[in-house]
Amino acid sequence: MADAATEVDKMAALATAANEARGLAMDSIAAAHSGHMGLPLGCAEIGATLYGSQMQYNPKDTTWINRDRFILSAGHGSMFLYSWLNLAGFDLSIDELKNFRQHHSQTPGHPEFPNSEHTTPGIECTTGPLGAGVSNAVGFAVSEKMAAARYNTDDHKIFDHHIFALAGDGCFQEGVSAEAACFAAHEKLDNLIVLYDSNEVTLDKMAEYTQSEDIIKRYEAYGWETYEIDGHDLAVVEETIAAAKASNNGKPKFIKCNTIIGKGMEETEGTNAAHGEAGVPYVDKARAAIGLPEEKWYVSEGTRDFFKGVQEKNAKIYDDWQATYSAWKEANPEKAAELEAAVNDDVMSAEEMIKVIPEMGTDPEATRVSGFKVIQEIAKAVPNYISGSADLHGSTRNYINDGGNFGAGFDKSYAGKNLYFGIREHAMGAILNGIAYHGIFKASGSTFLVFVDYLRPTIRVASLAELNRVSYILTHDSIGVGEDGPTHQPVETVSGLRVIPNLDVFRPSDAEETVAAYVSSVTRKEGPTALILSRQNLAQNKDMPAQERREGALKGAYVAKKETADLDLIIIATGSEVQHALAAAKDMPGARVVSMPCMELYERQSDDYKESVLPSTCTKRIAMEAGVSAPWYKYASKVVGVDRFGFSAPGDIVMKELGMSAENLAAEIATMN
Repeated sequence: MADAATEVDKMAALATAANEARGLAMDSIAAAHSGHMGLPLGCAEIGATLYGSQMQYNPKDTTWINRDRFILSAGHGSMFLYSWLNLAGFDLSIDELKNFRQHHSQTPGHPEFPNSEHTTPGIECTTGPLGAGVSNAVGFAVSEKMAAARYNTDDHKIFDHHIFALAGDGCFQEGVSAEAACFAAHEKLDNLIVLYDSNEVTLDKMAEYTQSEDIIKRYEAYGWETYEIDGHDLAVVEETIAAAKASNNGKPKFIKCNTIIGKGMEETEGTNAAHGEAGVPYVDKARAAIGLPEEKWYVSEGTRDFFKGVQEKNAKIYDDWQATYSAWKEANPEKAAELEAAVNDDVMSAEEMIKVIPEMGTDPEATRVSGFKVIQEIAKAVPNYISGSADLHGSTRNYINDGGNFGAGFDKSYAGKNLYFGIREHAMGAILNGIAYHGIFKASGSTFLVFVDYLRPTIRVASLAELNRVSYILTHDSIGVGEDGPTHQPVETVSGLRVIPNLDVFRPSDAEETVAAYVSSVTRKEGPTALILSRQNLAQNKDMPAQERREGALKGAYVAKKETADLDLIIIATGSEVQHALAAAKDMPGARVVSMPCMELYERQSDDYKESVLPSTCTKRIAMEAGVSAPWYKYASKVVGVDRFGFSAPGDIVMKELGMSAENLAAEIATMN
């Protein structure tokens, strides 16, 4: 009887908290005259169950490595998350809720992973583009499985948490979520629980206007365990989430929660008008209807007391885990040192790392092949480094030897360092971001450069979220691809990546610059890196010592050949075109060749260094790249580029026909005053 009474009290407390969370969302959106009211009102019972009962977390230690993770894939409903973080005891004050969507607040319009702009506690993932968050959640699940396989022992289990994601119709209409869902089921990620806010509404119309599928059957076909429930019945929501957590059957969990969008606001609930801020004029009436007093941003003492109890329960779980961790650490000092270095992102400096990697040699070699050699050394120097490919390991050459393969079945295990994403570039990018957000591993993924636009949205978010734990290995970098023709020959793509703020784009010219590119990608702290590698062999700059090339490349640009007479010309080149610049300048004593593998890194150098490389006194400058010419006019008055699509022929012929040769460069130089 006592247990039953306690459960009734708990359900009553959760119901009260749900309505007070609705009030917080309504008040904040009304104050901002901006925001999305539908989800916070429609999913309040789901939030109450997660934060008030089913998730393990510690608001006093928001980086606890074994906390459950919650990702709001439908990021437009951000006041849902902010309200529950406040109620759950995170350091997110009512004043911050009052400043929703205002400049310098901790409550931006869409949730943002802690970065230089926002440091909101409890935000696990930057979400906004629909479908991204629920796909990121797959990456979180990958990382948890990998961490458990690597670090748990028979005596001590330090990783056993769950990944929760809340997503709406828009997330499941976006194709990336389907790609990620297939991967999650195939690799048996049963630590993942996705909650579908099924409110039958999209922004323009009721959902039936654009969809008619049976999503339960679709997810069952993928291999997920599925549930369908009333998303407002607290007891059923509680029971279902508890069952999903307890089910370790090798299937990720999909819970379709049938909800009423904008619940509690009779003028808009259940319609597409409830999605945004259309309900603002009806806030006061709705608040009264659900039993809230006139006081805005109201939270009762009873709700605060209830969540103090939740915190005490979670604190006991946390303290028990800390005791387990201490015993594990004492029993496994090497594993503990490796894990703590991974969590703290503690790697040797770039300057140190380039010295421990052996010299690459002097024979002509494709930088993708050089990359294969370098990635083996990176994996040794950075034990938490992992890599994967969208079905192109044999071409992109980023397989980590002796690293094992990640996943379930065949020769795979969850400890493996190589991920096989299948032909799912967009999901690959989202999963990589999820791994990075999880905060243990450094992950890279590969495809042909021309296919990077499939995952471009994920690169953009990684850059704005400042995810330094992720990098992209993009090979077959130019018209040098040759016979496959213009569909596979990128010309605009490298420059298209360069315009993304906070993304370093590295296009190395030889094996030693490739060393620097990889090293930079795993030592950079501010954001992600794209490595642009060639299909075809490139000459090595044998006239310059290997370490000098590495050190120069780490600064983004350097003098690859110094003039032997008065400086009267600077030739700037990158990637496969540096060899042509060196050849053209061979008989030009007044010519300096500058290799610029990474514009972004060069721009971060001191003014003195930049002046030493590109002195302002020399204005006669020409740049060369097998790609569109526009970006190079920042540095040169003339550019030898490729401002058209290529054609199908052997790569050397395509290059020559489109002007990528030392002879053509020399001819262009001859026309300059």
